[in-house]
Amino acid sequence: MLARYMLKRTVHAVLVLLAVLVVVWVLVNQVGDPARLILPPSASHQLYLDTRASMGLDDPVLVRFWRSFSGWLQLDFGNSLWQKVPALPLVLERLPATLLLTLATFLVAVPISLSLGVLSALRPDGLLDRILTAVSLAGVSIADFWLGLMLILLFGVQLHLLPTSGYGGLEFLVLPVLTLAFRPVGRLAQIARSALVEEMQKPYIVTLRAQGMSEGRIVRRHALKNSLIPIITVGGDELASFLNGAVVIETIFAWPGIGSLFIQAIERRDLPLVLACVFVIATLVIIVNLIIDLTYAWIDPRASLIVSSRRQRRGRGPVTPSTMAVHGTSDGRSAAGEGVGPTPESMSPAPT
Repeated sequence: MLARYMLKRTVHAVLVLLAVLVVVWVLVNQVGDPARLILPPSASHQLYLDTRASMGLDDPVLVRFWRSFSGWLQLDFGNSLWQKVPALPLVLERLPATLLLTLATFLVAVPISLSLGVLSALRPDGLLDRILTAVSLAGVSIADFWLGLMLILLFGVQLHLLPTSGYGGLEFLVLPVLTLAFRPVGRLAQIARSALVEEMQKPYIVTLRAQGMSEGRIVRRHALKNSLIPIITVGGDELASFLNGAVVIETIFAWPGIGSLFIQAIERRDLPLVLACVFVIATLVIIVNLIIDLTYAWIDPRASLIVSSRRQRRGRGPVTPSTMAVHGTSDGRSAAGEGVGPTPESMSPAPT
């Protein structure tokens, strides 16, 4: 059942990827004449006509689309109009820098947010809880690009403590990572806090306390694991959003990743390069979603199987962690992790 579910998700992901490429191809083809863009203003009209013919721009739209679509199936997006080299290898050269920035942000944001969420949940309405609420509100309200510019002015221009652009050692990662991690830290911490507070109020937690188990052990061994599902769902969304946010952040900090290359390709109307960038970014987002699905099924193996069969009977289609967080499991309980660990019945003391 799980293998069949993952196969359906993979097929669906491929269809989504092709649909994204089609939409981008249509949009980019409406914003200018590539032949005009690559020729100097002094070029003759005959040179312009010859360039259009060599690029296949005089062919009917359907012919041009089919030529592009056939290339996509072979991972061939054509040559970059700007650098005159194959577009996909050019994008893949920038991939390590983007992955480094994304993974570094994720590794910073997740431990901090989980720690803040747990500490805040253990003391609701305390000082840390109020600070966390303020940080979350600020993270939602402040735009990433504005925060990045303020960090550049403070730590780069005024204090001269950190480099403001470039790609090298760890010091070059600090400002971009802080900029990308600020918003998700607040959001993930709030999700962790809410899920853990709800879990700590359930009957089996009361039973564990009555048996003399310490609060820290209850959180580590039972409550935290049972509250992981909504955290993983939101964390997966945030990891995918890091890839999207990197487009702007890489441009601000002159980070040589896919995001900055994507902006340059759009400015130059470089259709093959734009499509190659979209393909790589969309593929990374899809891979992240598939990994989150597998992690979700690993934490609660029955969840994807039970709810998948339930949705198939009702005609709802495939299940994702997002839909699980909304609809819950087949026995009517929420997908916030209830039932993954000990149940109230299993933890109740034997009658005397």
